[in-house]
Parts: sequence; structure tokens; C-alpha cells
Amino acid sequence: MTMDQFPPLMFAGLVIIMLIGFPVAFSLAALGLACGFFAVSQGWFPPEFMTALPQNVFGILSNDLLLAIPFFTLMGSLLERCGLAEDMLDSMGQLFGPMRGGLGYSVIIVGFILGAITGTVAGQVIAMAMISLPVMMRWGYSMRYATGVLAASGTITQLVPPSLVLVVLADQLGRSVGDMYKGAWGPSILQVLIFALYTFILSRLRPQDVPGVPKEARTLQGWALWAKCLRGIIPSAVLIFAVLGSMGGLPGIDTAVCTPTEAGAMGAVGAFILAALHRRLSWPLVKEAMAGTMRITAMVVFILIGSRTFSLVFQGVEGGTWIEHMLSNLPGGQVGFLIAVNVFIFFLAFFLDFFEIAFIILPLLGPVASKMGIDLVWFGVMLCVNMQTSFMHPPFGFALFYLRGISDTLFKSGSIPRKVESSDIYMGAIPWVLMQLLLVGVVIFFPGSVTMFLEKEKAVDMDKATEMLQSLGAPERSPAASEPEDLNAVMEQAPKKK
Repeated sequence: MTMDQFPPLMFAGLVIIMLIGFPVAFSLAALGLACGFFAVSQGWFPPEFMTALPQNVFGILSNDLLLAIPFFTLMGSLLERCGLAEDMLDSMGQLFGPMRGGLGYSVIIVGFILGAITGTVAGQVIAMAMISLPVMMRWGYSMRYATGVLAASGTITQLVPPSLVLVVLADQLGRSVGDMYKGAWGPSILQVLIFALYTFILSRLRPQDVPGVPKEARTLQGWALWAKCLRGIIPSAVLIFAVLGSMGGLPGIDTAVCTPTEAGAMGAVGAFILAALHRRLSWPLVKEAMAGTMRITAMVVFILIGSRTFSLVFQGVEGGTWIEHMLSNLPGGQVGFLIAVNVFIFFLAFFLDFFEIAFIILPLLGPVASKMGIDLVWFGVMLCVNMQTSFMHPPFGFALFYLRGISDTLFKSGSIPRKVESSDIYMGAIPWVLMQLLLVGVVIFFPGSVTMFLEKEKAVDMDKATEMLQSLGAPERSPAASEPEDLNAVMEQAPKKK
């Protein structure tokens, strides 16, 4: 066996161990170490190459950007338990309920708002299902529509800033978290509009599936209703602006005053304040939120260690070159590459979590995309849109599992009149997965949907800049007072540092 034949075998081994079902972090590290020692025995690289692994892993884990993950996770864990979802769903449901599909619109809007302040799928799906599913069933909503909109609106949190996925993608692609957040706003808004448009069309074609709630069923009306809506929206908007605006993650804000880690810490403090305002702040709530944060952070760390072990050996046997040659020669150029990558990620998401995809697969694809001239912010956001579907895939989507579990709990407690069938959950998810794939296509063929909020780089006229610099050193230079003007003109044409 030659070294040229080994990268495909390593990649095939990666796919096999991921399908076995053993924890990916440990199996990935074991595969990397086994392949590394085999490569040393074959003389493909010296034994000293493997001694770089501990320092390499330590260097990755000392990355300050990764501290943002526990902070944002803690923020989301607190907010999903503080009663914010209940208040917003109740007020929005009463506001939109009387129109056909109104409960669906309220779930979509609240899912978008909660996604911008929590960033966790499990808590969002469970919270919205507990509140909205009994109401939807009471007023005759189609079970497939109800389960589909609840699951899909919960998964949009993976795309809406401050998504943890975007933090990881920014780190793996070497791009600013603020730019990644700005790029995600366009697809996030488009996703909400697509969901709302589907609800509107369904309300016209099959009004019996999404009936309106009778006005007499509303307990609040007039200013009292609007006041309750604003009590949920205004504090959320303040927190979103404080966290995302401070790190330059909102459209129109080009200056970052905080790092992502500092913004995450500020968001966690804001979550404590919101929980206190809703009179839900208690030691059991804080303890549960911190335990959930610890579990997710530990999972991320172990996946990072395993993926780095595999990646180091894979690059040592020139696996990166093999990947580059294989993907660069696809027909269709950039578009062919993007379509092939998205198809691969879509099917991989049937079996892997988004963290595993980001840490294992993205380091192999990012360098190829960069060499093909693809904007890495666009590339990262596009993959994030695709990875949304990992929560919605029948029959393995985690959002569907969460919905299955909470619907059984609601039935046993008597909150809903009948059991929700698995077929309704799986069939109800299909239209929403197709809409998510439609958004992937929009992002591929219309990159402006991502880049429209990003700061445009200024083009540099190198000839003019050279001429100005030469003139600065000329002996017949006019009075020195004019030099700052020319120098400023040169600096203004230089690209702004990201």
C-alpha cells in the first residue's frame, strides 16, 4: 500500500465508525491514533510527528473564542426555563389566533424571536409544543401541520444569531463571528417568510387544516393584549441588541466593542435579569441550567479532541490534497462543488449532530472552498442552513424525537385528547424539510442573500497608490502640510481590516 491510497481508506473508516453508533469523539480519536501509528510503521512520516498532537490539542482548546459556547449555552438554558416562551406564545396566539393559520404564524414568529435569544433546539421545541399543541388540537388544526410547524420553528434557532453553530463555523473557517452573524440574518428572515408563505397558501387551499380561533376565546383584547405582547418583545429586543450589537453582529453595525466571549458573558447576565423579571429565578433553575451547560461544553471539548486527532493524521498522509483534487475537478465549477457538498452534508446529517459535522467535516472542506474563490462567510452560512435539516430528518431528527416525547407526556397528563401518531410527526416534517432545502438553493444561487449585510471591501487602485507613495519621497515635493492629505487618501483606499 502506498500513502496515496491511504487517505480514501481513512475517510471510508471515518464513515464506518460514524455509522456504528459508538460515541463519535472517542471512536474518532481511536481511529486517528491507529492510523497514525500505522503511518509511522510504514515510514510515511516520522514518529516525532505524533508528538505534536498534545500541543496541537492544547492550542485548540486554549482558543478564547470557544469560551463563547458555554456562555451562550447558559444564556439559552436560563431563558428556555424562565417563562418567556409561555408569555410570548400566549400573547401572540391571542393576537394572531382569529385569522386562519394565526396560531401557526404565532409559533413561527415566537420561534424566530426565541431563536435570537436562546439558541437551543431542545428547549424551544419542548416549550412551544407544551403550550401550543393542546391549543392547536382544541381548535381543529391538522395534526401534521401542527407538529411540522412546531418542529421547524424550533430548529430555526440553529440559523438565527446568536446560534452556537455559527460560532463554531466562524472558528473553523477563520472568520469573524460578527460577520457570520450578519450573513445569517438574510437567510433567517427568508426562512421565516417562506414558512409564513406556506401557512398562508395552506390557509387558502385547505382552510379546514388551519382554522381561526373564535374571538370570544380570547381572554385579552385591546391595549391589555398589546401590553402583554410588548412585555415579551421589548426585553428580548434589548437583549438581542446588547449581545449581537456589541460584537458587530447586527446589520448596519460595523464596529465591535466586545469579543464574542464578552458578548456571551453579557448575554448570560441578561438572561439572569430576564429570569428575575419573570419571577422564575431560583436555585433549582440555575442549577439545572448550569448542569445542561456543562454537558454540552464537555461534549464539544471531547469532539474537538477526537476530530483534531483524526485531522492531524489525515493531513499528515496528505488527505487534504486528496480531498482538494477530488472536489476541485467536479463538473460545474463553484456551483457543482457547492451542490455536491450540500448533498453530502444533507445525507450525513441523518446520522451526525451539527457539532460533529462542523468539527470533523468542515476542516476538510473549508480549504477547498477558499482555493476555489468562495467567500467563507457565505459558505459557512450555507452549511448552517443545510444543517438545520439534521433536526428534521425523518426518522432520525432530534426535533421529531423531542416532539414525540413531549406529545406522549401531554397525552398521559390529559392535556391533549388523543395520542399523536408517529406517522403524523414524520409526514408533517416533510414539507418543512423541503422548505429548508429550498432556502439552501436560494443561498447557493443568490449569494447576495448572505453578503448583503456584510461590509463591502474597498477596491485598491495599486497604480494610484504606488504613484502617491513615490510622490511622497520626491525632492520636489510641495509643502509638507499637504502630505497628510495624500497619505490619508492612500489609507482610505486600503481595505478595512476585518
